[in-house]
Parts: sequence; C-alpha cells; structure tokens
Amino acid sequence: MPRLFIAIDLPGQLKTEISVLCAYGLPGVAWVDSDQLHLSLRFVGEVNEQVSESIQTCLLKVQQSSFSMTLQGVGTFPGGKSPRVIWVGVEKNKSLLQLKNKVEYQLNRISIEGEKRRFHPHVTIGRVKTSKIKRIGDYLAHFDLYRSEPFPVERISLFSSLLTPVGAKYTKLMDYPLR
Repeated sequence: MPRLFIAIDLPGQLKTEISVLCAYGLPGVAWVDSDQLHLSLRFVGEVNEQVSESIQTCLLKVQQSSFSMTLQGVGTFPGGKSPRVIWVGVEKNKSLLQLKNKVEYQLNRISIEGEKRRFHPHVTIGRVKTSKIKRIGDYLAHFDLYRSEPFPVERISLFSSLLTPVGAKYTKLMDYPLR
C-alpha cells in the first residue's frame, strides 16, 4: 500500500542553498539528501489504491492562487537537549495557511480524518540518530539568521514515501498547479 503525503517541492536552487546548512558536521545527524527536501502540507499515511485514486482526484479541486514564500531560521523538534529533527522554518505566510486549509478541506470531503497536530510549516533537513547530540546549540546559533530569498509556490505535489534502512525515499506521483 502506498504511503502518501502532500507537499510543496522546493526549487532546485533553494535545495542547493539549503544543502549548505547540512554540511556543518554534526556527528549523529543523518542529513536529508537535497533532492528529497520539501515542505509537507499533509501526511496521509498508508492507503489502499482506491483511496489513493480518490486523493489524486480531490487534490484537483484545490483552488489557490500561486504565491511567494520565504524560508527563515532553523530549529529542532522537540526543542531542548534531545532533538529528533532539525528543520528550516518558514516566514509567516497567510497564503500558505490558506493552502493548507484548502488541502485539509478536500481530504475531509473524502473522509480522510484531519490531523491532530497543529501545523508548523518547516523543511526537515536532518534526523538525529543519537540520544545526545553535541554542538546542536552552536549549530542553531550559527544558522539562526538564515533567510532564503522569496520563491514562487506554483504547485503542490502528491508524493509516495518508501521506508528503507537508510531512510525514506520520496517519489513524486503528481503535480497540481496553482492558479
């Protein structure tokens, strides 16, 4: 069964820029390959083929104008001394929140239950593989002022995720242009 999520795929130049943040040398961190970087709007999970087809159809109904977005700052989930995820944040963006809500609305229409967690837009750049990571404070302080140039968001994408021993591998199934 496919494991699906809906995301904004980042422009190639931005992926290259973010890869510099992943070259810091933190032992115990598995950095995300630059070609796999994205901003998740909604994780769906494992679904059968029929539900997958319904999702593909319902996403055609998301009506949203294209907009610009800016990445800003770095952080961890959870915060504190034992993080599991390192991320790049997103500057506050009303259009992004509207897009997220429109995706949720369409998924709810086909009986896919809404997420319980509050939406915290981010791009995961690393996964911590050890219980205590040294120099994480230095890393966060060093890149705290990171800010990308604004970039256009002109489509959302449906991805499948395959879990492997070396991490998840993402495959884009379909693009959905914004107006």
